[in-house]
Amino acid sequence: MLFNMGRGGCVYILTNQTHSVLYIGVTSDIIGRIWDHKNKTYPLSFTARYNCNKLVYYESYAHIEEAIAAEKLLKGGSRNSKIKLIDAFNSKWIDLYEELIKE
Repeated sequence: MLFNMGRGGCVYILTNQTHSVLYIGVTSDIIGRIWDHKNKTYPLSFTARYNCNKLVYYESYAHIEEAIAAEKLLKGGSRNSKIKLIDAFNSKWIDLYEELIKE
């Protein structure tokens, strides 16, 4: 997986420990952005307030515009559709951040 995206980007889903909250985001720097979430760089943000720091889904795109479009589609979908997507990608809902930083 290529994470020095250039003009590309990633759409991602974070959750909290109990999986009661889902957060969808888009970035051109997935490793740095997830680090920000995990370390509550922005303490007043939604993810900091709801302890969303567990990366359970991500997808890379060649162009950031594609990632933004995918983010909008995901945000417009039902919670159930998001859960099905995560289950298909990461059935155990493990935190994928460690996997990212090893690559």
